Amino acid sequence: MNEKIFLISLGCAKNLVNSEQMLAMLEESGYKRVDDPADCDVAIVNTCGFIDDAKREAIDVIFKLAQLKSSGAIKGLVVTGCLTERYKDEFLKELPEVDAALGTGSYDEIVKAVDAVCRGETGGEWFRKAELCPLDGKRSLMTPSYYAYLRIAEGCDNRCAYCVIPYIRGRYRSRDMDSLVKEAENLAAGGVKELLIIAQDITRYGMDIYGERVLYKLLERLCEIDGIEWIRLHYLYPDEIDDRLLETIKNNDKILKYFDLPLQHINDKVLREMNRRGNGALIKERINKIRCMMPESVFRTSMIVGFPGETEEEFQELYDFLSEYKLERAGFFCYSQEEGAPAAARADQIPEDVKEARRIKLFELQERIMDEMASDLTGRKLKVLCCGYDESGRQYGRSYMDSVDVDGVVFFEDEAVNEGEFVTVEILEGAASELYGRVVRED
Repeated sequence: MNEKIFLISLGCAKNLVNSEQMLAMLEESGYKRVDDPADCDVAIVNTCGFIDDAKREAIDVIFKLAQLKSSGAIKGLVVTGCLTERYKDEFLKELPEVDAALGTGSYDEIVKAVDAVCRGETGGEWFRKAELCPLDGKRSLMTPSYYAYLRIAEGCDNRCAYCVIPYIRGRYRSRDMDSLVKEAENLAAGGVKELLIIAQDITRYGMDIYGERVLYKLLERLCEIDGIEWIRLHYLYPDEIDDRLLETIKNNDKILKYFDLPLQHINDKVLREMNRRGNGALIKERINKIRCMMPESVFRTSMIVGFPGETEEEFQELYDFLSEYKLERAGFFCYSQEEGAPAAARADQIPEDVKEARRIKLFELQERIMDEMASDLTGRKLKVLCCGYDESGRQYGRSYMDSVDVDGVVFFEDEAVNEGEFVTVEILEGAASELYGRVVRED
């Protein structure tokens, strides 16, 4: 087989894992992946359909590839993922340029879909319940060789009022622990040094198949794997962070003291109307407890402004919380009115200009907080994972405080350091999310 494929993965890291699984299936079947869509026979887009911005990005990519198809540069176009699942009833009707569409329950049908397109067949649809798609499977990494995501569960049971993920990805399904450990061992054998543990809610891991939260047990086993030096945790829900988990994180040096808490808000009324578990007091208690147990901890979170009915007083409470607690990493998003989500039907929607003004106010506050943090880090030595060079030719890496694509970076210069290596960097100066330093070595 000489057919070549181009595969682009949009959206979150969980989607990227699906892309890596599909790529492995296609390569096993003889397809060759190329980096330039103009060089491929079939282009594949794995879409995100979570919010308006993600949908617009996906449509833009599809249209650009459709232009290549209409010019004869490529033979076919296949679209998969959350966007197709969300609009499966009308997707191909609205986008006739697409030759085949697969939903979130049909990633394992990708070879059949691409085979059909290569034969000249169009209009193929592969949709089934998301829960029927296997969770395990070989992967062909699309990340650099030194880090990889480990998705420990799929789907979500939280049913937040603003979110459509449970309707797209199905109910929460934990993966078997032995399977996860085996996959992590294989990743380590391939050179992976940093594991990023992901799911919609990693703190719930095991409840559905073991009858209890067992993330701590999984982490203990992952820490035993040779070659893995960093384990980073994404999406820890405050109400499910218990003492066993905290003790495991505290007592294992491989587990980074990096707490990614998807808080969304701090006001009790807003949290309740968002259908979030817990309240502001619980959130504050968890943060205080973690900082007491592990003073070096850093926190990442995301906040939604302009949720329907959010008053100026409720927004001010969020602002005051961030000003007082000074979380090291935070992203801010305007509420997106998504059809199918319960909050979308509310009559008390907030005007777009008000939402944007609130977002900017929080962003500017966070910039000041991060400037203060960068100043406080001057003179400190950090372990840094070298990530190569940025577009301007500057050498950089990530510390334990910085996850992939969402946080800051540490710049340094040292020709003896290769991508994927750990080095110690003494911080000389910094501002916001950028630190600058020099590599130091023990004599």
